[in-house]
Amino acid sequence: MRVLIAGANGKIGQHLIKKMAHSPHEAVAMVRDPDQAEKLRELGAPKTVLGDLERDCTEQLKGCDAVVFTAGSGPHTGPEKTIDVDQDGAIRLIDSAKAAGVKRFIMVSAMRAEEPDKGPEKIRHYLRAKHRADEHLRAGGISYTIVRPGPLTQSAGAGKVEISEKLDRTGDISREDVAEVLLKVLDAPNAENRTLDVLSGDASIDEAVKGF
Repeated sequence: MRVLIAGANGKIGQHLIKKMAHSPHEAVAMVRDPDQAEKLRELGAPKTVLGDLERDCTEQLKGCDAVVFTAGSGPHTGPEKTIDVDQDGAIRLIDSAKAAGVKRFIMVSAMRAEEPDKGPEKIRHYLRAKHRADEHLRAGGISYTIVRPGPLTQSAGAGKVEISEKLDRTGDISREDVAEVLLKVLDAPNAENRTLDVLSGDASIDEAVKGF
């Protein structure tokens, strides 16, 4: 599949590009700043495109079979920018992907996004934005998987995770392991039209994706 990566210059996006270079899939790295393109090509992206999630990205979707949305303003930005990117940017890209005939949409969300008002107060605006984008994707008429990691770390990937539609425990997960999960769910029929929580755990990523 040819896969548009929204948020390609982010930490998860960069890990995903490196992993996808050794897979059957072809990454199309979308960036806002043309100065970022060369770095992403060096990481393994055969193609880069300029695009801004706060504007229409229909042109950037041409020829793509799937989208991975791993862009985000981050939980520490103000509510306005979070709404612009994590909510409205995601919703706009979902609608454009459907109109362009894209077959698959993988969304990076966050644990607790299903009940945003129960999350920590300082990130509730972030969880609400993720919740609205997730709900729009579920109703969007496109094959989807929503991946909801817990708190993210910069640690090297351990390749061991726990995946469930609802994890009732605390924990964290490395960005590298999240990227590997994203790559695996692209090809996992059992992950279609499902939402999964993911934390570091004891099962290999292959086993966890196949078995959840």
